[in-house]
Amino acid sequence: MTVAVCLSSPPSPGLCRRPPPGSHRISRPRLPRAAIIEARPSTASETDGSSGPYGIQLVAEAKTPMALAVIPKDNTKDTQAEARAMARAANATVYSPQLLVAKYASKPFKVLSRMLEIFTALGTFALKLFLDQRQGKLEERKRQRAVELTKTLSRLGPTFVKIGQGLSTRPDICPAEYLEELAELQDALPTFPNEEALACIERELGMSLDSIYSIISAEPIAAASLGQVYKAQLKFSGRFVAVKIQRPGIDETIGLDFYLLRGLGFLINKYVDIITTDVVALVDEFAKSVYQELNYVQEGQNACRFKKLYGDNKEVIVPNIYWDYTSSKVLTMDWVNGIKLSEQEAIKKQGLNLLNLVNIGIQCSLRQLLEFGFFHADPHPGNLLATPDGKLAFIDFGMMSETPEEARFAIISHVVHMVNRDYDAMARDYYALNFLTRDVDVSPIVPVLRNFFDDALNSTVSELNFKSIVDGLGNVMYQYPFNVPAYYALVLKSLTVLEGLALYADPNFKVLAASYPYFAKRLLTDPNPYLRDALVELLFKDGRFRWNRLENLLVQGRKDRDFSTKDALQPVLKLLLGPDGDELRVLVVKEASYVAEAVIFGTMIDAYALMPDFMKPLISFGNASGPPFKLSAGEQAQMLELRDRVFRIWGLLRSSNNFDPSLLQPILQVLDEPEVRNLGAPLVGGITQRIVARMLQQVLRSTK
Repeated sequence: MTVAVCLSSPPSPGLCRRPPPGSHRISRPRLPRAAIIEARPSTASETDGSSGPYGIQLVAEAKTPMALAVIPKDNTKDTQAEARAMARAANATVYSPQLLVAKYASKPFKVLSRMLEIFTALGTFALKLFLDQRQGKLEERKRQRAVELTKTLSRLGPTFVKIGQGLSTRPDICPAEYLEELAELQDALPTFPNEEALACIERELGMSLDSIYSIISAEPIAAASLGQVYKAQLKFSGRFVAVKIQRPGIDETIGLDFYLLRGLGFLINKYVDIITTDVVALVDEFAKSVYQELNYVQEGQNACRFKKLYGDNKEVIVPNIYWDYTSSKVLTMDWVNGIKLSEQEAIKKQGLNLLNLVNIGIQCSLRQLLEFGFFHADPHPGNLLATPDGKLAFIDFGMMSETPEEARFAIISHVVHMVNRDYDAMARDYYALNFLTRDVDVSPIVPVLRNFFDDALNSTVSELNFKSIVDGLGNVMYQYPFNVPAYYALVLKSLTVLEGLALYADPNFKVLAASYPYFAKRLLTDPNPYLRDALVELLFKDGRFRWNRLENLLVQGRKDRDFSTKDALQPVLKLLLGPDGDELRVLVVKEASYVAEAVIFGTMIDAYALMPDFMKPLISFGNASGPPFKLSAGEQAQMLELRDRVFRIWGLLRSSNNFDPSLLQPILQVLDEPEVRNLGAPLVGGITQRIVARMLQQVLRSTK
């Protein structure tokens, strides 16, 4: 049934009409100035078959210009409207552990009552699982218990709903029955009365409903953990919008929960030795993000910042915020038509590729975590929609967090070190990640990392799923004095949720393998000194250049759509020619001589093999058994392997989509710098010396 509310002011033509025979007219006198509320069955002719993010059908006659059409903005007016919204949110609740202590320390009976409620609810569920296992009926009652858990978490309130939402995206942790039922916690929670919601709009915005909307849905189209959403049409523009209204009294509920969780955190920090992380700090970080969700003006600002940073991606949609109709408890944004990513069958029926949408989400999230550091910390399927044209829409920006700059670069190098099994470098990354202080010796950690990753795989680290990585690193952290920063918990949460979404699309999907091209591209192209040093450390070891590592980085980096050969060349040249590049230049000269030798002698080996048999004795000075130079089979294999690898690397560069000879022009400009002129003589000299030494060696061998 399609439901619409028509307000007393004249709506757009065709948006409201008298009920046809057989339909029902509903009277809700408490709805402010509502003239007609019409409920009638939808027919094929009346709907366009499209679904909103919460599955409602859109009435064809209610269509207006596209909700996401680009409208020129007056930045000054927009800024003024945002300032007015901020003023309306001046008294919004903020998280303060001190205020929680002051508030609830004097209310022992209320605290005890809530504790008993939580332990009774969860304890009863745990007891049922235990009895099911003892009776051998765990599988038989799985669906029943999943329904019970969903209802239990819903009854316990927003804090536990958040926990359930996280579990609903983890098919590697929860059975399918639990995933399906817990998914209801994303946007199918119990609603609160419409009268309270609509009265909240007028109270918060200081305007009557009929002065704001032409129509607004008679019932909420979704109910989430912190609020519920209505669909409406703005009177001034005719655009369809989503109006989110906060649950009444929610700050009281979550405040008590976090007071209890902090108390539990103190006990864990004090008495549980195996957990070295500051649990109280993790609770504070989580609480801070949840309280930010309670301030819808903050969420609107998050959305605007997110759109500014990542809205350039044509495959991602970020709705606009309407500041004149936003306050701390009311948020108005563009309505987005779409399907939740967890609804696989619906996505397939629309002819959309779920795996492609997941990849869009992964790539966007990598940019969030590792480029600007402002990331979506709650990307569950209810917050991510597949639009009819195959784009990915983010529609909830309440829970956001930031990654410190040094940590962003450390994460990139850490992943590359892990994929390349460079465990010494992995251990040192924990300094930059602030997991360990500089006075901690990381050498004992290296064999632990090596044992875990070498035992976990027979091939490559990129085949690990993220949960395995977290589990493996968790085992390391339990054994050593790690102190995981509080923000990192949200990073892990974000990544595990993304992997959960990916596993919906493909149970064998590996997030690390899908994201590694991005890491390789960043390492090859980012001029940041930390990443430049990490690249040099990766490519050079024991005075030799590891060409296989460079080839692997190029193979992976080229898979990233934004990879640029020019960007990959310039930072390396600047590092090589910079004032701190003396040591590197020595290594490059040395390696260039090896490459020149491999190319020359490798070419000679190939040429000799292609000669007619009658010419070989002449070239070999009568020695028909071999070429005119003596190389062991091992030496020949090494030279041919090095030469072929260098040629493959050059081929990778040349075959890049954006390769053009003009790319070399900046290099020629750099060649005119004094450092390069100083580098030329040692380079030529080193190559010549290496070739002459090899020739002399051959002469001495031939005389024996």
